Amino acid sequence: MLKEGKVRIPSGCAVAAVISKEGNKMTGESVIEAMKPMHDRSNGLGGGFAGYGIYPAYRDLYAFHLFFDCRDTRKKCEAFLKERFEVVKGELIPTRKMPEITDEPIIWRYFVTPLRSVLDDLQLDEREFVARTVMKINTGMDGAYVFSSGKNMGTFKAVGFPEDVGRFYKLDEYEGYCWTAHGRYPTNTPGWWGGAHPFTLLDFSVVHYGEISSYDANRRFIEMFGYKCTLQTDTEVITYILDYLIRVKGLTLDEAAGVIAAPFWSTIEGKKEGGEREKLKYLRTVFPSLLVTGPFSIILGFSGGLMALNDRLKLRSMVVGEKDDRVLIASEEAAIRVMEPDAEKIWAPSGGEPVIVCVKEGRF
Repeated sequence: MLKEGKVRIPSGCAVAAVISKEGNKMTGESVIEAMKPMHDRSNGLGGGFAGYGIYPAYRDLYAFHLFFDCRDTRKKCEAFLKERFEVVKGELIPTRKMPEITDEPIIWRYFVTPLRSVLDDLQLDEREFVARTVMKINTGMDGAYVFSSGKNMGTFKAVGFPEDVGRFYKLDEYEGYCWTAHGRYPTNTPGWWGGAHPFTLLDFSVVHYGEISSYDANRRFIEMFGYKCTLQTDTEVITYILDYLIRVKGLTLDEAAGVIAAPFWSTIEGKKEGGEREKLKYLRTVFPSLLVTGPFSIILGFSGGLMALNDRLKLRSMVVGEKDDRVLIASEEAAIRVMEPDAEKIWAPSGGEPVIVCVKEGRF
């Protein structure tokens, strides 16, 4: 277990997020600043951000963000992408040199759309095709790693403290309607660029604070459906679980929360006879292997909104605040006050209680 001096820190980490319900654009500046008062929750082994609405000029294209170990790997991966996609644009992701960020890989992005002929041959919808492509690169192409693959959104992560990672990627020059952030204290895995949060698939991104004890059971189940968990980290499996429940199985956000943070059977039995009780019983019965146990506090970003969720016992902190059309979420109230000193309605969600915020229709 990692230690800081002689003090064991089982799972520090910090999460933060801000979203405008009106779809108003914000730079990444405020969410970078929000991570500073939570600096000691990290140890410099991982930091990252996800921004939504940041690529309006390419909003209908999938934005692939990739790490490469060398130029030859990049050329090989680019040739593979061109067999499956129309590559509209490919470029280095802009960064600024910083002494705090070292050993950076080649960091590239491609704006792509699946080739119709390939989709027809494989008889897949484009989102499933993109998800399979991501899995194929991440499990079968040494030295290449796709760390973001959604439309009009992007993930930016590295080894370092989050406030340094944000500056490194120049996130103060991007504008989006929603931002999430994470500072990592790796609990059971080494810190490396791909292992920093957020973890993503398509437009889903997850930042996670805590440590789940159900990793192996969750992983074995989800890998039966084509997902490959290669990073040995609990956040990766949570991301794939949410993609499976929401995109593949068609569950609502509330229902997905009712699977991964399911109420105890005694709580369900104590509810009045009716629709909610039967629904919760159904979800627990059908998806028992996707119950996530252990302490966690997660924020799920997706196109048009986000969901914050604690484990059912609320073993990790999470605070929510509001101001005008913005909702702010963080591990500590201090981070919310940095983003918005006059934040109102500060409250802490109960265990297993999802906080779901969506941008108004047509605003993003």
